[in-house]
Amino acid sequence: MSALSSQHETRDGDTSLQSESSPAIKHPLEHTWSYWLYTNKSKEWIHNLVELSTFATVEDYWCLYHYMKLPSELNHGQDYMIFKKGIQPTWEDPINEKGGRWIICESKSARNLDPLWLDLILLMIGENFEHPDLICGVVVNIKAKSKISLWTRGEDKQKNMKIGKTVKEKLNINRNISYFNHNTTSAKYFV
Repeated sequence: MSALSSQHETRDGDTSLQSESSPAIKHPLEHTWSYWLYTNKSKEWIHNLVELSTFATVEDYWCLYHYMKLPSELNHGQDYMIFKKGIQPTWEDPINEKGGRWIICESKSARNLDPLWLDLILLMIGENFEHPDLICGVVVNIKAKSKISLWTRGEDKQKNMKIGKTVKEKLNINRNISYFNHNTTSAKYFV
């Protein structure tokens, strides 16, 4: 018996092939997410942002993942960003404005950068944080010393610390990671 079709006998004895295809079952995520690329082609920062796609199911994410270049394959100066739909991947977005980001510094080598990026995305879209409502998105900056960051909203230190501890524990990071407010250049706290 085929998974796509089978023979059915009708009342008049007809045994023609009838389709049994059903829509693919998809597993919805809690939020719809936008996948962005920073191209580094224009002098105007905002003109470098390109929304590549959106996804709202596990299956749609994996389709994008298998289609997109890995972070280690991007050109120097390019970034990937995945944010909740409706939140721009900029500090100036009203939702990001009073927030900050947990930063993980990493070399551009595929050995570490790509798995960290994937694991952080899966933590985020899978709602694996104690305070998922504070999560805005993730960014990977491709430079000589690349950075992966998890962006949060709000200034609640206790909640942000729990998020940072979850990142460090779930990603098995054995060094300090730093939290920076978007409006400062020095680390606010570490885990």
